[in-house]
Amino acid sequence: MMKFILTFLLLGVWFSSFAQTPNNSPETHHYAIEVAGIRVGTMTAIRQPQPDNRTTYTLISDVKVSLLVYTVKIYYKVINQFQGDKLMLSTVEAKTNRGNYASRTEWKGDHYDIVANQYKYNYQGTERTPIDFAVSSLYFAEPMQRNKVYSEYFGNYFIFTRTPRGTYRAVLDDREDEYVYEQGKLVKVIKHNAVKNYVMRLLD
Repeated sequence: MMKFILTFLLLGVWFSSFAQTPNNSPETHHYAIEVAGIRVGTMTAIRQPQPDNRTTYTLISDVKVSLLVYTVKIYYKVINQFQGDKLMLSTVEAKTNRGNYASRTEWKGDHYDIVANQYKYNYQGTERTPIDFAVSSLYFAEPMQRNKVYSEYFGNYFIFTRTPRGTYRAVLDDREDEYVYEQGKLVKVIKHNAVKNYVMRLLD
């Protein structure tokens, strides 16, 4: 179950550079994280414009889930640095009562070095195509006309499709998520799994 919780948080959570808010003020969204209708944590997504056409994206989540014989605690933080519409550096940190984990994606001039060491998941590779949209960008812009979105957590791409209901389906290997938008704003994320779905609901 911890694998599903960690995966959900990532979706989880970043980030492209879109229209900046006035006066370089940050854009912030708060979400409740629920399991079976019970609130188990919160997530905060922040987009902060910087000088010289740079943008910093930060995602912070804090979750505590009581299971039958133990309690899962997860603190998750993503920081992404964009120059224009290109990802320059992404760091992911996950601190849990099962250990600490990290992922890193860094532009090296003509390619990205990618290292992902997460709970029951490890990946190391390179990517030569500039990344202009990541999973956590979804908290600030609807992924219209996009068929893939980069996951900073996994160091790989989710395949995106629009459903007949108007939602977005994201698939990477055996992982599946659903993103629900209303008037261009992300209002719900559903993490599907055989044990229990995890839901994020917009609070503001």
